[in-house]
Amino acid sequence: MFRKFAKSVVFAGCVVSAVLSSAYAAQQTYVVGSGGTYRPFEFENSQKQLEGFDIDIIKAIAKAEGFDIKLVNTPWEGIFATLNSGDRDIIISGITITDKRKAMVDFSAPYFPAEQSIVVPNDSKVDSVDALKGLKVGVVNSSAGDTVVSDTLGKNSTDIKRFDNTPLMLQELAEDGINAAVGDVGVVKYYIKSHPEKALKAVKDNKFERQYFGIAVAKDNQELLGKINAGLKKIVADGTYAKIYSTWFDSNVPTLPAE
Repeated sequence: MFRKFAKSVVFAGCVVSAVLSSAYAAQQTYVVGSGGTYRPFEFENSQKQLEGFDIDIIKAIAKAEGFDIKLVNTPWEGIFATLNSGDRDIIISGITITDKRKAMVDFSAPYFPAEQSIVVPNDSKVDSVDALKGLKVGVVNSSAGDTVVSDTLGKNSTDIKRFDNTPLMLQELAEDGINAAVGDVGVVKYYIKSHPEKALKAVKDNKFERQYFGIAVAKDNQELLGKINAGLKKIVADGTYAKIYSTWFDSNVPTLPAE
């Protein structure tokens, strides 16, 4: 009797083990490429590991959909080619969705509104691009912000000071070298959150075109794209997206378009 019971236990254990093994094997691992030079979206920490808003988003999507990911720091130059070669399954790297890029890759639904934002001291009365007239304004050279500010103040205006990157521009603003700055909203919000002592605020203006970041996969990889979109929808619905956004930026969590 005991021998029969022992055999039953062993058999049941084997069945459970087989089921678990099968489930584990079915959990696909996807290689994710992301550049490590665009703080706060993706950057390397002191342990050379990728972290940032984008990284938290793709991890949350993978968890929601039950697949694994392997993160690989991938230089921006040639990042799209890694999808076509099969070296990467997914790329998430602050990629603005454009028609030109849609011809090369397939994009997920938008996961972040990419637009420009005005940055001024908390006590500033600036409430629009037009209100920048007569002020010293910093922009990133050749950026979308540069275009709008140049249209408003004049391309050759001596009131426009151009910088190579957003952090340098914001440092100049914090040191009172300029009266206002215009830069990528994500970088701007992260800077404001990280430096409360500088007492800065972000100001929106509809003159700045709203674009969106998307997660890219190889053309016609509808199965993977479906998983990413389903996972994104889940993390928005259950509040995970809002929590991640608030961690990196602020409590003004955007409403994402379904696409």
